[in-house]
Amino acid sequence: MQVGAIAFCFAIFAGNGLAQPTFSKDISRIIQGKCQQCHRDGDVAPFAMNGYDDLVTWSDDIVRVLETRIMPPWKPVAGHGTFKDAFNLTDDERNTMLSWLKNGMPQGDLADMPDITPPSGTWQLGDPDMVIKMPQVFNVPRTKDLYRCFVIPTDFDTQQFVSAVQVVPGNRQIVHHVILYIDTTGNADKLDGQDGQPGYTCFGGPGDGVATTLGNILGGWVPGQRTRPLPDGIAVALPPKARVVMQVHYYPGGKPGPDQTQVGLYFAKTQVDRRLVFVPVVQQKLNIQPGDANAVRTASFTIPIFLDAKGITIAPHMHLLGRKINVDLIAADRKTTTPMIYIDDWDFNWQGFYNWTDAVDMPAGSTVKLTCTYDNTANNPKNPSNPLKLVDWGEGTEDEMCVAFVGVTFNNESLLPFNKKKLQQ
Repeated sequence: MQVGAIAFCFAIFAGNGLAQPTFSKDISRIIQGKCQQCHRDGDVAPFAMNGYDDLVTWSDDIVRVLETRIMPPWKPVAGHGTFKDAFNLTDDERNTMLSWLKNGMPQGDLADMPDITPPSGTWQLGDPDMVIKMPQVFNVPRTKDLYRCFVIPTDFDTQQFVSAVQVVPGNRQIVHHVILYIDTTGNADKLDGQDGQPGYTCFGGPGDGVATTLGNILGGWVPGQRTRPLPDGIAVALPPKARVVMQVHYYPGGKPGPDQTQVGLYFAKTQVDRRLVFVPVVQQKLNIQPGDANAVRTASFTIPIFLDAKGITIAPHMHLLGRKINVDLIAADRKTTTPMIYIDDWDFNWQGFYNWTDAVDMPAGSTVKLTCTYDNTANNPKNPSNPLKLVDWGEGTEDEMCVAFVGVTFNNESLLPFNKKKLQQ
């Protein structure tokens, strides 16, 4: 056998042991499990991966993003927390896909195809129990950054327990992110529409005197986020007659347009034993000097005495200068440290809420430590400033943040100020 023929045979069989991978038997299953949650019609990805023809059409682009590890955009580093529904590719999966893409992309026997995953449509978890939305269309003006709060009545006569929330932006081109607050004070109604437009301008939160109680965050949305239900027995409490205050950050980039964002609420289907409370760990004194390629800022939160907690979900957050972010749990005696999450290649466009596979024990006296690392140099391709400038905490995209929202449950809820009566369905 000639040398060229030997090399050809080796290329054919190298991808998956001695059997060349096919779309029907191998690639389709990887695509279903790791890609189609974003690469589907009408979602955030630039093209759909509905079948064999789509992969052939986009094969050059797929090879590029696989080799550079841009895709899939699963950001947490392995070994620093284990999370549900992780869609990172294993080395074997990545190599199998690259072998198939570079060696003729055989379709294989159609009888080997897996069952088709039915499309979920707009709602990732199926139809919500209730859909709420901005009461009116808001016409976003020509501006750079705008934070607007919209007041949405719920009119529940009894307390509800929410196990999942999905935000559907009305205008994905200008909706930058959304945070949902729960207001029981009535103060949001007083601010609503005062300037003659739907909602009211709000920065840094839902406004003075609004949603000031513990456990006032219902959920949120950031680019690339997928909807995940909370574990059975855990939910966010939505009090009767509460208002949902939807804080929308618009970043139209000079292109105005209409928006009417909506929210799907999924109620708990089992007895709720613990309320989920979002605890922000935040450092607002950033002062990131121009030219600093390794600006490190930290923050911490200590679990109060008698309030042993369990970590359920976490959402780290920075802006464009961010490069690394990690959260660790330091034991009360300072002798052991448990990694909670670490992202070593921060991407502002791919962030979200990550649910741990197993709840993280957070005993009273232990400390949650947040570390944010920034690059404020011209070598950071995502740096929006030219010339470079000092950057501090702020709400704008070109400002910075250092925060991790940690969703926890407390073992002794009777000591918490929101626990005025026993949990009940």
